[in-house]
Amino acid sequence: MLALLFYLGDTMYTMKCEKVREVAPMVKLKQVPHTPDYFAGLFNYRGVIVPVIDLRRLIQGQPCQMRFSTRIILVDYVRDDHTPYILGLMAERVTEAVRKSENAFVSPGLSMQEAPFLGGFVMENKEMIQYIDLDLLPNSFRFLPMIEGGNNVPDDD
Repeated sequence: MLALLFYLGDTMYTMKCEKVREVAPMVKLKQVPHTPDYFAGLFNYRGVIVPVIDLRRLIQGQPCQMRFSTRIILVDYVRDDHTPYILGLMAERVTEAVRKSENAFVSPGLSMQEAPFLGGFVMENKEMIQYIDLDLLPNSFRFLPMIEGGNNVPDDD
């Protein structure tokens, strides 16, 4: 299995590449008022309007630094009505894709309800790298359309 390595600040993260469509250079984003602070904006990707999430802001509470290596990771999803959907994930220093076996990803045995997309860990050069679960990530964005298998609807509390 192929896994993408990237940084948010000084911390390395990884995600499985099976849903990754492309790693694109950073572009100017259209700001949208009244969206959460981790929503970086929108851009036109080959005629499709793509929302972009700032992963560092979402996970660490600080915006991604605009570096030469800051990229938008384009991820394919399917809406509940079975139409394709692209989500952009902004990350710093996207470095490489590496081959890892499925059993290389291990769970720390923690349940993080505020960030369920933060999965287990994988070892790379004696370093523990946290895994971002792309299947669970859209569940955190209540302002985006429904993604198949996700539950983006606010609770009726």
